[in-house]
Amino acid sequence: MSLEALNEQVKRDLSYLNFGGPDWVRPHKHPEGHVYDVIIVGGGQSGLAAAFGLLRERISNILLIDENPEGQEGPWDTYARMETLRTPKHLTSVDLGIPSLTYRSWWEAQFGAKGWEEVDKIPRGDWMNYLKWYRSILNLPLINNMKLSLIEPEAYGMYRVHVERNGYPSSPLFARKVILATGIQGGGEWHVPSMISDKLPRSLYAHTSERIDYNKLKGKKIGILGGGASAFDNANYALSKGVSEAHVFVRREKMQRINPIRQMEVSGMIERFHSLPDSDKYDAINHFFKHNQPPTNDTFNRACSWSGFHLHLGSPWLDVESSDIGAVVTTPKGQFSFDYLIISTGLVTDPALRPELKLVENSIARWGDKYKAPAECANPLLDAHPYLTPGFGLLSRDDKGKKSLHGLFAFNYSALISCGIAASALSGMRFGIPKLVTTVADQLFLDDREEILEDFFSYNEEEFTGEWSKQEENIDLEALQGK
Repeated sequence: MSLEALNEQVKRDLSYLNFGGPDWVRPHKHPEGHVYDVIIVGGGQSGLAAAFGLLRERISNILLIDENPEGQEGPWDTYARMETLRTPKHLTSVDLGIPSLTYRSWWEAQFGAKGWEEVDKIPRGDWMNYLKWYRSILNLPLINNMKLSLIEPEAYGMYRVHVERNGYPSSPLFARKVILATGIQGGGEWHVPSMISDKLPRSLYAHTSERIDYNKLKGKKIGILGGGASAFDNANYALSKGVSEAHVFVRREKMQRINPIRQMEVSGMIERFHSLPDSDKYDAINHFFKHNQPPTNDTFNRACSWSGFHLHLGSPWLDVESSDIGAVVTTPKGQFSFDYLIISTGLVTDPALRPELKLVENSIARWGDKYKAPAECANPLLDAHPYLTPGFGLLSRDDKGKKSLHGLFAFNYSALISCGIAASALSGMRFGIPKLVTTVADQLFLDDREEILEDFFSYNEEEFTGEWSKQEENIDLEALQGK
């Protein structure tokens, strides 16, 4: 099958499902402009899948916005530096159960079914190309180079969405519902230890989430802080670009070997996580954070194959300082000098860190408001996460803030404790998107409940047009009596 043939197959499959049928949502008005039923912030894999899910529910008055240029949505062509995805290739995700929309169908349409079994993991660049095709074949309404700057609740029961277009303030948008499909960093900010940010000039370090020009580091010696998968991804990438030495520093004495996501994928922990009591959710994500995600075996082995790769276990950074040539790092096992530092220390989640939420963040309920963990397992990093509904809706700390949060959804990494990895890992997407879409659709329906029911009760359009006369009735009776 060619890609052109697959395109036709997708259209045919969707037509069998009556995809693209008439909307059922009642239009709303605002004196200053068009009102979208839903605005989705983020045009990466989560935003695209959410849009497709809403369209399948016959909610088409939607808009996606993304701050990046077309083709650079999400991490895949920006700061992700792994060679392949870590997710097993057979897991489905954004296709939402449509076989012709799966990555495998897209891949086989170009390279043939025979070669699929030889694929180990999905190459990062191929995944991004698949998402571009997915957006195109579904004709999803995405505007690029548009950045969300502020969400302002309105008296009309909707949101004024302040945006910038190509770096300049633009006319606001209006929406009844807003979905923050903003990825890993969308619930807070990337974390750089203050020991580094307070003591070193910005020219000496970068976080792995940034766009780093490794070509400028050719022949240089770099130090990488962190033992997770992204630390090894960056070590490999840097060495492939000509960095002379890449030193990875891990605070643990031994490399982490367990990936809890693999167990979650087969145990029901992804699709049923929302049904757990709060104590179990809290304990589960505490355990998840302890393990995090180790590098894949092929990534680790690739790193070890470079002559310039060095691994330092049991070596947390105790201090850093600038020097004439770069930065000096102090560890329990000695001091090391580097030309440049790469920080792979993850992120911190807290709605207060998001500038677009500054008008509502004080009302947003956190886990620390709703659940008091036992002292032996209390974790302030977990407590700062927003406390969400099973459908990813933000909740208020009190009655006062309910109205301003009704219609805001966090389909990003900040949903981790409330909803598990359904919004933060590719393997959870096929379970998370239906819950999100159902909740959004239910809200839209119930918001207009009175008008919808009024229309239902007053509906009097006659459908049956048959006629029955007394003469015909008598004839039928005579026939039945044998006359």
